Amino acid sequence: MNGRRISYFEASARMRLSGLVDAGSFSEFCPPEMRQTSPHLAQLGAPQAFDDGVVVGRASLAGHAVLIAAQEGRFIGGSVGEVHGAKICGLLDKAMVERPAAVLLLVDSGGVRLHEANAGLIAISEIMRAVLQVQAAGIPVFALVGGSCGAFGGMGIVTRLCAEVVMSEQGRLGLSGPEVIETVKGVEEFDSRDRALVWRITGGKLRRALGDATRLVDDLIPAFRAAAADLIERYQTHPLTPAHLDTLLDEQARLAARSERFASARDGLEIWQAAAFADASQVPELTVEEFNLQLGEPA
Repeated sequence: MNGRRISYFEASARMRLSGLVDAGSFSEFCPPEMRQTSPHLAQLGAPQAFDDGVVVGRASLAGHAVLIAAQEGRFIGGSVGEVHGAKICGLLDKAMVERPAAVLLLVDSGGVRLHEANAGLIAISEIMRAVLQVQAAGIPVFALVGGSCGAFGGMGIVTRLCAEVVMSEQGRLGLSGPEVIETVKGVEEFDSRDRALVWRITGGKLRRALGDATRLVDDLIPAFRAAAADLIERYQTHPLTPAHLDTLLDEQARLAARSERFASARDGLEIWQAAAFADASQVPELTVEEFNLQLGEPA
């Protein structure tokens, strides 16, 4: 597949996966003919998908063995139910046996599938535990976020548990989505129809400036591939080491200081200004290369 100019945001889960990995290397677990569908959706008479909205399997990327899961945001918002979550957990469990160079999670999800209630919540918690277990074993997990649903709810937490978070400007990351905040707190607190505000609060540029994302890339499948390949090479020479208590305490102190520093911020513009961008109002117009240069990263 030629993914040279294909938008990551607009692509389906299978298109993203195909463009990321080495040509012809992907082998799917639970392929379409197995029809692993949600029993809960069937009981509710709700639409189903033959793969329950997530593709999982093994492949190679730049010659390195990887395990990969790609969520389909177009199916019930990429939500996690029992089968969907079990497929991701099974992939992470397999990583403990196969020990790939990395596990890639192509996150595109609003979080728990409300249709499946507790089953979805349990699935999310199991994914969290599995990510931590895999990384404690020295296998890095990378989250790639650039789809239309972003990474919210439980999958937002899963994303931040990963060793690396690669985002495009179009990607979004948060705990509660804009519509949820508006419903609970009112439009005065967050107008979810203000799309520019939504991206200034949850989008890739804001998340990179805050350090929640470790890489910002263009909205192109090859850009995500290049970032993932570079990270795999880096972890080959500098292996992931399990986090110790002192490391976690340092990270907690950093987050507490960040929260205090930006306690009164109501817009990403205020954060970009504090992050020493030359002109915060122009940050949304910067190319990824320009943004990274102003953030102090090499081109």
